[in-house]
Amino acid sequence: MKDIFIVEDDALIAMLLEDMLADLGYRVCASAPDLERALATARDTEFDAAILDVSLAGQSSLPVAKLLDERGKPYLYATGYGTAPDGSSPSTLPVLQKPFQLSQLEQAMKRLTEA
Repeated sequence: MKDIFIVEDDALIAMLLEDMLADLGYRVCASAPDLERALATARDTEFDAAILDVSLAGQSSLPVAKLLDERGKPYLYATGYGTAPDGSSPSTLPVLQKPFQLSQLEQAMKRLTEA
C-alpha cells in the first residue's frame, strides 16, 4: 500500500500531510479540496488508501467514505473533531486527531493497512 488519496480543504494541511506521508514512504497520487472533486476522484482514480478530513468547507466527507466503502478502499479520518462522523462504517476506522505528529500518522497508517 503506497498510493494515498488525500481529501483535505486546507491547502497547508494537505501539503504538510503529503510531506509527512512521503517521509513514511507513501506517495500522494491524488488530492481533493472539496466534496465534488473528492467524489469524482474517489470514483475514477486508482489508489491504495485515503485520508479524509471530516468537514470540507462545512460539508461532511461521509459521502466520500461511503463510496470508498463500496469500492473496498481503506481510509481513515484526520479531524479536529475527535471522532468520525455519525453514519461512518465501520466504526473501528482509525481516527487521527488534528493536530498530529509524524509518529501518530505512522501508527494510524499501520492500523489502516492491518484492517
